Amino acid sequence: MIGNDWDLVLSDEFKKDYFLKIQEFIDGEYSSKTIYPPYDEIFNAFKLTPLHNVKVVILGQDPYHEQGQAHGLAFSTPEGRPIPRSLKNIFKEIYNEYNYPVPSSGCLEKWAYQGVFLLNTVLTVEDGNANSHSKCGWQIFTDTVIGILNRQEQPIVFLLWGKQAEKKKELITNNNHLVLITSHPSPFSARRGFLGCNHFKLANAFLKDNGLDEIDWKL
Repeated sequence: MIGNDWDLVLSDEFKKDYFLKIQEFIDGEYSSKTIYPPYDEIFNAFKLTPLHNVKVVILGQDPYHEQGQAHGLAFSTPEGRPIPRSLKNIFKEIYNEYNYPVPSSGCLEKWAYQGVFLLNTVLTVEDGNANSHSKCGWQIFTDTVIGILNRQEQPIVFLLWGKQAEKKKELITNNNHLVLITSHPSPFSARRGFLGCNHFKLANAFLKDNGLDEIDWKL
C-alpha cells in the first residue's frame, strides 16, 4: 500500500475494523465531495520517509483545506502554491537560527527525504471545512503510528507545536528520543514561543550527539 517498511509494521493495522471504517468513510467522501489531499497522496509522508529513516517528527493537525495546498505532508504545499502563514513563520524561525534565505516554495519534500516525518494527525479534510474528518478515526491510526515511532531504538526528535500536538507527548515514553514543545507557528500563536524556540538547531545538535546526520533545513 505504501511501498516501504511502513507496510510491514502497519499491515495488521490496515486490517482492523476501525481502519476499514475509515477506508469506507473516506471512499464515500472522495466520491461525493471535494476532499484534500488528492486520494493518491494521503500517505505521502509515509511514502517519502520510510520508518527506518525517521530522524525528526513534525506533527501537524489536519491538511490544508483550500484547493491545491495539501499534498500529504504536514505544513508543506506543492511547488508553485502560495505559502501559508504558519509555514512562513516556520521559515522565519529557520532564518533566525541559520540565516538561510526564506524560500519561495513551500514544498518540504527535501526535508522528508532526509528523514523528517511530516505527519498530520488527521490525514484528510473536506474542501473549506477544517477539522471535518477529525472524528472519523484517523487519530486512532496516527496515535498508533506515534507509538511505533516511540518504540524505535534509533533516537528521534519529536517537534510538538501547539496544544493539539503537545497532547501526543504522553505517547512518547522512550528515553532514546527528544521531545521539544512550543506554541504553534500560526500567526495567532507564533510569538508565544515558536519564534525564538531554536528547535531546528536543537534537533540537529541532538542528532549529531547521537551520531546521526543533521537535517539540512535549507530549501
